[in-house]
Amino acid sequence: MADIDGKSLALQMQEQLAREIQSAVAAGMRPPHLVAVLVGDNPASKTYVRNKMLACKRVGMTSKILALPEETTEEELIEHINVLNTDASVDGFIVQLPLPRHINSTKVLVHIAAEKDVDGFHPLNIGRMTLGLPSYTPATPWGITQMLLHYDIPTEGKQCVILGRSNIVGRPLSILLSQNAPYGNATVTVLHSRSRNVQRHCREADILIAAIGKPQFVGADMVKEGAVVIDVGINKIPAPDTPKGYRIVGDVDYESVKDKCAWITPVPGGVGPMTVTGLLYNTWKAYRREVYHSVPVEV
Repeated sequence: MADIDGKSLALQMQEQLAREIQSAVAAGMRPPHLVAVLVGDNPASKTYVRNKMLACKRVGMTSKILALPEETTEEELIEHINVLNTDASVDGFIVQLPLPRHINSTKVLVHIAAEKDVDGFHPLNIGRMTLGLPSYTPATPWGITQMLLHYDIPTEGKQCVILGRSNIVGRPLSILLSQNAPYGNATVTVLHSRSRNVQRHCREADILIAAIGKPQFVGADMVKEGAVVIDVGINKIPAPDTPKGYRIVGDVDYESVKDKCAWITPVPGGVGPMTVTGLLYNTWKAYRREVYHSVPVEV
């Protein structure tokens, strides 16, 4: 068994991106600018956004948090989005999910201008990704493909099983892994809450990706000997003996599974850092206008 060290790879990629940004700024260009829209007081969302802003600072990007109160209406949020859509100083922005229950996330996300949608959730970007065109790829699926490439993990012809069909991870990842690409050409099965024989499908997987939000759901009895296991989950479980009273675990029971794997991502330190890196790279693409335009930013 060997760990897929997402944290180390993320730092390598961020260092390379920082050098490219430094070169652009040295040539007289402004730094890339990312805005994160945060609605309400969700503690996890605050932590995620803070980590993204710290990563921006690390690579030399300008960043800003637009913090809005919990009671912000859907219409008010869309007004803020419209302002960001037309602000030439903002290269890309995200609306941190989940949103408060009174706001329709889908309705909000489609109001983001596709060329500034650095989360890659807009229908136009999902469509471009599906067709293999230049796009802003959702950050977590992008991060997983980069880890597979970096560690030279073969995907061609492999049986790949994805636990979870979310629009953020499972669905776009299934498309990427099945494409004719260096990280693709896999035979992909997507499992979800209505799937039957889940354990059997998982045991047949050469590459098993867990993204269902259930702490330590995948045990040793669900993993094929020599499989590659990618754990997307980030869950809190009680741990009274720790200073915080909890610990972070994935959707995979790491301790019971690790000895059966050829490769496995730890939690934390696996997929999470690469997700943040994916957002930075999408912002760099937006700044350079690599997806919808071809003229670099000069002001």
